[in-house]
Amino acid sequence: MTESCVEEGASASAKADRWREVLAEHGRSGLTVKQFCQERGITQWAFYAWRKRLREEGTVRFALVERGRVRLEPAAAKLELILTTGERLRIGVGVDGATLRTVLEALRV
Repeated sequence: MTESCVEEGASASAKADRWREVLAEHGRSGLTVKQFCQERGITQWAFYAWRKRLREEGTVRFALVERGRVRLEPAAAKLELILTTGERLRIGVGVDGATLRTVLEALRV
């Protein structure tokens, strides 16, 4: 995929959605931005510009919600993030690093 392939012939909303996917792929990849962009034929400039643009929008496109009562002892959560919206993200011991990166990237977008 090249930068122009992402942008040509697509509406602004479709471009933004595609770049959200690209940014999420990067979060899951474990690669540096430079490596990721080289592998996909994307300029680093476009990557950083879209990441900044999408962060500034500040809208969350989805949220993972567990139904029912979550049984997490307060001591089991070693880290708790409190989002500006008031929601709390409790991160327990032994959480998978790749999963956590994916969740945090989704929250940034």
